Amino acid sequence: MKPYPFTAVVGMPDLRLALVLSSISPAIGGVLVRGEKGTAKSTMVRALAGLLPGVDVVDTCRFSCDPVEPDPACPDGPHAEGSPAHRRPARLVELPVGAAEDRVIGSLNLERALADGVTDFQPGLLAAAHRGLLYVDEVNLLHDHLVDTLLDAAAMGRATVEREGVSVSHAARFVLIGTMNPEEGELRPQLLDRFGLTVEVASSRDPELRVEVVRRRLAYEADPDGFAGQYAAADAELAAEVEAAQRLLPSVKLPDDALRQIAEVCASFEVDGMRADIVTARTAVAHAAWAGRTEVTTEDIRVAARLALPHRRRRNPFDAPGISEEQLEQALQDAEPDGPEPEGPDDDGPGSGTPPPSEGGTDDAPQSRSEPSPGGGQSGDQKPVRAGEAFRAKRFEVKGTGEGAAGRRSRAITDNGRTIGVQPAGVKDGHPHLLATVRAAAPHQRSRGRSGAGLVMRAQDLRFARREGREGNLVLFCVDASGSMGARQRMREVKTAVLSLLLDAYQRRDKVGLVTFRASGAELALPPTNSVDAAASRLDGLATGGRTPLAEGLLEAARVLRIEAVRDPQRRPLLVVVTDGRATSGADAVDRAQRAAGLLAGNVTSVVMDCESGKMRLGLAAELAGHLGAEHVPVADVGTADTLAGVVRARTSGRAA
Repeated sequence: MKPYPFTAVVGMPDLRLALVLSSISPAIGGVLVRGEKGTAKSTMVRALAGLLPGVDVVDTCRFSCDPVEPDPACPDGPHAEGSPAHRRPARLVELPVGAAEDRVIGSLNLERALADGVTDFQPGLLAAAHRGLLYVDEVNLLHDHLVDTLLDAAAMGRATVEREGVSVSHAARFVLIGTMNPEEGELRPQLLDRFGLTVEVASSRDPELRVEVVRRRLAYEADPDGFAGQYAAADAELAAEVEAAQRLLPSVKLPDDALRQIAEVCASFEVDGMRADIVTARTAVAHAAWAGRTEVTTEDIRVAARLALPHRRRRNPFDAPGISEEQLEQALQDAEPDGPEPEGPDDDGPGSGTPPPSEGGTDDAPQSRSEPSPGGGQSGDQKPVRAGEAFRAKRFEVKGTGEGAAGRRSRAITDNGRTIGVQPAGVKDGHPHLLATVRAAAPHQRSRGRSGAGLVMRAQDLRFARREGREGNLVLFCVDASGSMGARQRMREVKTAVLSLLLDAYQRRDKVGLVTFRASGAELALPPTNSVDAAASRLDGLATGGRTPLAEGLLEAARVLRIEAVRDPQRRPLLVVVTDGRATSGADAVDRAQRAAGLLAGNVTSVVMDCESGKMRLGLAAELAGHLGAEHVPVADVGTADTLAGVVRARTSGRAA
């Protein structure tokens, strides 16, 4: 079945343009596509491969070497001049979220390396993607070290595998495209910056466009080949224009005045480092080639900045990425060289800043999204109080040693980290341990008839490193939203502390969830998710009022943790109960709360964040911590020592003034 045609997708000119520009100039560094589900992200990426020109490759090369300029360090080389070659279509290689490191970068046969002195390298997905496209769906759910590896390869154009002193390197030049749904969690800012361009996509709210999307998607499903045939000519025309732009690219000039404009724009948006300037320059050059020009103009810089800067403006994980159009125009005007402004592109050609007009459908029906109203809206509720500025929070850990998702919170046996021992093959394979393997093989050399300097190896000799690192956890917040928490200053302190813990969870790659309890019941305000932004949004809108159903809150937390233990068994939970310890709702409120705490005690690592304030304190939160077997932490102690020292200094200086 033929893929959905690229020119048959409705709307989304920014995404089309970003994909086309990255195809013209892979040095841009790829594209990150952010958007809700059902917005044709995957459809457009898969269709893009059909627009790329075919590549000539050496017949016997597993690394797609160009017969005209083969890689001198190719593991299958060296390739003699005039080696037999053939032409094949550009590849689209998809990287699964759960792929192991060896599957991505390739693997070395340590047994053959030790026994025969032969470097037996099995290429991975990076080798398969060379001179093509590498597509990572849900890139925000990929382990950080794999994302680092991908981005390093995309930036350097090479992939390197090193195992116990044996090293192999090969060319890996590809267009990297990642898609993600921000509701499922964000990429770290350091990784965001490594993507060349970013585009935000959303389903249209225009009924006419939505009707057209559905109509054409149904037509494609009814007759894929016939539907693709209707757009074959448009796809072929666009492919020819991309190839022409690739040929023109080396001839495009970037004058000093244009470089000065780029520097002015990047400086005005206060982006960190120089990558923004470099990517903007490369994108502007690619856009000029796409428009058929041989010199970069202000319009090229304008388009490039809109695609290259939004994700680099991010200062805080809870801030939405984006740039101000007014600020961009002002920066361009401030850096405008003297003399007449170069003519802009025509409105109806490739130089208009978008590929030729297209129509079509998506791979999923667009879906609208509605958000629940946190905090209810019952009479007597107090208006939500905004949190203060987040601070560096104390790290809380889950007890014991896990084997869960890669992260930075609790101790765990992981693929990366310090070596704490070795284990035989089959227990849990990972990185081979050279010294332990040699030691295992050494006693058997005489019985194996060893001759010469070689080492006679057997599969059972292989030993693998056992490494200890850090894992990410599920941090479930159970927050008291009753009237006893309603004092504005207290709620501000509580929200600030929880916001700081959310920021900490973001940095440690945790999943987070939010249970609130008030009046006569509890609710799951946010199901466990990788998006701490969503948790911060729910927290920001949290209103207070009513009695304190502490038992119901703890039981709801227990229910959520029980379900998550089935859904995501590798992610160990950390329960953070935010309360002053009062239980005032329903009959036998205190006894029921203690029994509910007993259900969690011993099964879940818990922290009770004590929000009680005032001169007369009952110590109820500390009692609750005892029933839970939890760590008791007053809200004022959630910050680190550095944070608390800063607070003391600020208060002291305030009194002195």
